[in-house]
Amino acid sequence: MKAVSIKEHGPPSVFEGESSCYSCTSQYRSTKSLVLVKVYAAGINPVDVYIREGAFLNLPPLPRILGKEVAGIVETAGPKVQKFKVGDRVTCCLPLDGGYAEYVTCDESKVLPLSETLSFSQGASLYVAYFVAYRALVTKCNVQKGELLLVHGASGAVGVAATQIAKARGLKVVGTASTEAGLETAKIAGADFVFNHSEEGYLADAYSITGNKGFDAIVENSADSNLGSDFLMLAQGGRIAIIGTKSPLKPPPHNPKLVEVNPRSLMYTEGRVYGVKLLGVTENEFKVCSNAIIDGIEEGWLRPVIAQEYKLSQAPEAHKRIMSEGARGKLVFNLSL
Repeated sequence: MKAVSIKEHGPPSVFEGESSCYSCTSQYRSTKSLVLVKVYAAGINPVDVYIREGAFLNLPPLPRILGKEVAGIVETAGPKVQKFKVGDRVTCCLPLDGGYAEYVTCDESKVLPLSETLSFSQGASLYVAYFVAYRALVTKCNVQKGELLLVHGASGAVGVAATQIAKARGLKVVGTASTEAGLETAKIAGADFVFNHSEEGYLADAYSITGNKGFDAIVENSADSNLGSDFLMLAQGGRIAIIGTKSPLKPPPHNPKLVEVNPRSLMYTEGRVYGVKLLGVTENEFKVCSNAIIDGIEEGWLRPVIAQEYKLSQAPEAHKRIMSEGARGKLVFNLSL
């Protein structure tokens, strides 16, 4: 099969060279509850970049095929597989990576049916963005109908997912983005108000939407830049869910960027701060998140926004793009290109 792998940690150039796109024979065995899926699209996520860079505490062994989510068609199913058959459209959640490839194997428990109403690229955009957003809003922050939500980076994949989930649950959403195109993406996702976070004074303008009472919940995508001001934006009993930061996470003696906060502001509001990670999903949470995603697709409000599609051979370019400013939806590898 063709796949994109890394043999060392480093910049996007580690993808380059003859070894970046290679052929091999699939060693899939039709046993247990595994399914073999022919991949039509693979999601690209910041976590892939962090692993490639070596910016994780517990790094997986090398060489490595990155990628935590794909969509495609079941090619073979093990004898214990009950929910899927050959030819089914599916999306696969891959906790151990492997998605940047023509084929993946995945346990049946981590496979979801893919509706005909979504493209394969949209199907490859469900796991990371929507699971993280659901855990942030529902599992951690326990958002309620009528509450006010601030989504930092509302035009990115997780920001779009958070906005759609919040609107479906009856919240009023204020979103931020750094470009006019990004603001439009946030509006299309359902944000009630949008502000350009590259403009001076945007926080005061956003805060005024709350009647100067603060936000009930904040989804924070750039905690290294915004966490200090987030503390000042909370309502009484407000909650912050940290879903992203550009600070690398490495063991000592590497020191991450420090964020200055005023703890008294958190004392005043009796606010709470939650860290959210995808690998924290329990088996029960996985089922709950999966059902919520399937329901959202069937009800029509869950619609991933695709920003750009790449060939597998364009992995270096895609990794540069996903970490640049002005995110607008999801980046994916389209294996049909």
